[in-house]
Amino acid sequence: MDSLIAASARALASGDPLGALKRVALREDPPALALRGIAMAQLGELPVARDLLRRAGRAFGSHEALARARCVVAEAEVALAMRDLAGSPQGLLAAADTLQGHGDRGNALHARLVAARRLLLLGRLPQAATLLEPVDPAGLPPTLAAVAELSGAELALRSLRIGPATAALARAQEAAQRAGIPALMAEVAEARAALARPAARCRNAGGERVLRLDEIEALLASGAFVLDACRRGVARGGAWQPLARRPVLFALARLLAQAWPDAVERDALIASVFRTRRPDETHRARLRVEIGRLRALLKAQAAIEATAGGFVLSPPAGAEVVVLLPPIDGEQASVVALLSDGAAWSTSALALALGTSQRTVQRTLAGLQAAGQVRAIGQARARRWLAPPLVDFTTVLLLPGSLPGA
Repeated sequence: MDSLIAASARALASGDPLGALKRVALREDPPALALRGIAMAQLGELPVARDLLRRAGRAFGSHEALARARCVVAEAEVALAMRDLAGSPQGLLAAADTLQGHGDRGNALHARLVAARRLLLLGRLPQAATLLEPVDPAGLPPTLAAVAELSGAELALRSLRIGPATAALARAQEAAQRAGIPALMAEVAEARAALARPAARCRNAGGERVLRLDEIEALLASGAFVLDACRRGVARGGAWQPLARRPVLFALARLLAQAWPDAVERDALIASVFRTRRPDETHRARLRVEIGRLRALLKAQAAIEATAGGFVLSPPAGAEVVVLLPPIDGEQASVVALLSDGAAWSTSALALALGTSQRTVQRTLAGLQAAGQVRAIGQARARRWLAPPLVDFTTVLLLPGSLPGA
């Protein structure tokens, strides 16, 4: 390695991309292309960075497996920043194995952290946990330690384990300060700020109030019957019943929980859930069928009793019924939550993260754009979507895969 390449690498490691570019900006050899790509990524020029890293990866010979693997990892990190979530992570994990086999433990760990962060974005929390479990941040260089602790903290937050998340963020802050990289310190500060912001609205018989994440964790552990409208399910005593893929049952459960301790008339349930103002016997028969299905699903959490005119939710003796509402209303909340991270998302990446069709995402974005909540940049396949950060509350409960105890 010549002196200019070494100096450029040291500048990148210290968070000085301009200093790195000064040394290799005019060079076209593979190591210089790779360093230029990483520098451009740090400056936010992600498409240029990806092109440079691909050129570097192709330019390294077949006998330079270590250098090629490092380019794969750097390109994967750029793709993550661009929210390009398509494709298989197998190439990245294979690069990690190559790096580990050549003794480059730091970059091998970095590759696995990039893969874990991709899984977290997609809401695949169990798979992310599997990748993060063997990672021990102790003894790592400060930058890697901070990223590892941040990833662990995000996994804990998304699983509503606030104590471990708080501890991991404290360690991440210490590591980021030792690394001295402003962008990393800002990311840790933003994650810590989320702990103090409202995460949801809580509505019960006594009225409505806002809750932080630690208060929501305590509520879910309290034994109360919680209708969670953020993640579309029902929780009580540590048991979780998802209803996100059963919209009719979720709508019925929400109406019954909001009305508790009162009953809801049959015609009111039919009008709201089946969207008709003139119910007939077919609607009443369907209501009986759907209530029966809901009873079977919720039998471990609460009973649903018939009254003279409708149905009433009946939790176990002494249990309170609470409705947990998202901090923002509407079916578009999850899209807004993903876009609020400040990155530019494609419709395909949003659809992949939300587990829905690209056409559904396009319709949602059209509505949000008409309301002035999001904006588009680029055209055709290069179009990306942005939204301003949401600073008044945290969107953890609206992100994919945020499940109790996941």
